Amino acid sequence: MSVSERKSAARAAAFARRKQAHALHRDAAAQALAGHLNDLTDQVVAGYLPIRTEADPLAAMTTLAVTNRICVPVIAGKGQPLVFHEWTPDCALVEGPFGVMVPRDGAVLLPEVLIVPLVAFDPRLYRLGYGGGFYDRTLEQLRAWRTTRAIGFAYSAQRAEALPLEPTDQPLDELVTETGPVFAVA
Repeated sequence: MSVSERKSAARAAAFARRKQAHALHRDAAAQALAGHLNDLTDQVVAGYLPIRTEADPLAAMTTLAVTNRICVPVIAGKGQPLVFHEWTPDCALVEGPFGVMVPRDGAVLLPEVLIVPLVAFDPRLYRLGYGGGFYDRTLEQLRAWRTTRAIGFAYSAQRAEALPLEPTDQPLDELVTETGPVFAVA
């Protein structure tokens, strides 16, 4: 089985686990993320506007917007890194690529901290996304330029013992679930 086929199989299993966890732990996860990030000030923080059963960072993003600039990812094109447009709790949104809502009029920002959605994660904090490689390309580019903190946001049920990896896969620095922060195990 190829890496791509193994990733597809891992993704399918993780979606099922995430759907069940979302129904049970949505509020607890949101509270854990907000608590974990409550000390951030004067940073450019990238969140995301959740789709389907992704862990929902909007409450944390709204709180963080008081003392930080917040942005969200916008897909620039296939094979390209993400660009980030400024988001405020009351900004106008329009539908972007893949039906994801994005700010209608947001300045382009370069985040220092990213809250990263995912489908699955492993003990070393590698993540499995939707398969487009957007976050991997983006993290590689940002990390080449400056220190960038990547915080995965998920449910504990999304943990997998091991994920199929490729050389381009970028690890997270930390992760937050409904049970609190998770750090990499070597």
